[in-house]
Amino acid sequence: MKVIIFGASGETGRSIVKGLLESATQFDITAVSRKTSLNSKNNDELRKLGVQVVAADLKGPADDLVGLLKGADVVISSVNAIVLLDQIPLVDAAKKAGVGRFIPCTFATACPPMGVMKLRETKEKVLNHIKKIYLPYTIIDVGWWYEISPPRVPSGRIDYGLMMAVTHLFGDGSAPSGLTYTKDIGKYVARIIADPRTLNNMVYVHNELWTQRQIFDKVEELSGEKLERNYLSGEELQAQAAKLLGPDQVEPADTMLLMRLWGVEYQYSWGIRGDNTPENAKYLGYLLGKELYPDVEFTSFESYLKELLEGKARKVYV
Repeated sequence: MKVIIFGASGETGRSIVKGLLESATQFDITAVSRKTSLNSKNNDELRKLGVQVVAADLKGPADDLVGLLKGADVVISSVNAIVLLDQIPLVDAAKKAGVGRFIPCTFATACPPMGVMKLRETKEKVLNHIKKIYLPYTIIDVGWWYEISPPRVPSGRIDYGLMMAVTHLFGDGSAPSGLTYTKDIGKYVARIIADPRTLNNMVYVHNELWTQRQIFDKVEELSGEKLERNYLSGEELQAQAAKLLGPDQVEPADTMLLMRLWGVEYQYSWGIRGDNTPENAKYLGYLLGKELYPDVEFTSFESYLKELLEGKARKVYV
């Protein structure tokens, strides 16, 4: 099965490549990179794994993209969230090239399509375009990452592994949320893209369900350190989002403010509304990874926390 991956050198992309390489299904993998990043360290690591790395520009000539995608069974996009709409010409090229299945960049929490998260609404614009031209697709969402779920401990001994430590519990901290280790994402993707049941469907995968209260309790238990617990209400999160959106309720042009908005809306979605559960995902129309692939082996969240406390974890996005 020929698979072409855009964004293969990122966190999600690298997990996908590893999952495909380790799968029982044989995949012929090509990673597509920007010309400016073709010789990056991450791309060199992909080459060492036997992955072909080629350069392409999503905003370049359409015929070049079509030529690149010819013969692909599956095209996977795990591009940066800032450039999600740049997938539109890629979708068009995939249709012209006769791609068998297109996986747009979602890989996040379960959430209603409109009215909750601006980032989700942008992803839905891409999905709508896919449906408008009748391109075969699969949506894959993976819940919230292990690596951005723990709070810091007073001693600071896990700071090395935290991209952004959790500073507050949202609401009363009792909303369950589906968590997944980034290292495990690729295992699920490998199964999903080879499964005819998932064609033209959405799939929600997660490793385990945890509430923030349970996470704080477990970190205290494993670390032996007492954690301070600060709370943010749904109203406070909504006020933060409203301030970032401004009176016209539009996304800020500044990238840092935009990412802050996304963060607040994620927190409100999974932390207050409780959107990110398999039950809600099923209501929203997702197939569930736990039902499709009950045999997938994954790292437990407790095992990840132990790795983190032992100094063996890796910070994402470094």
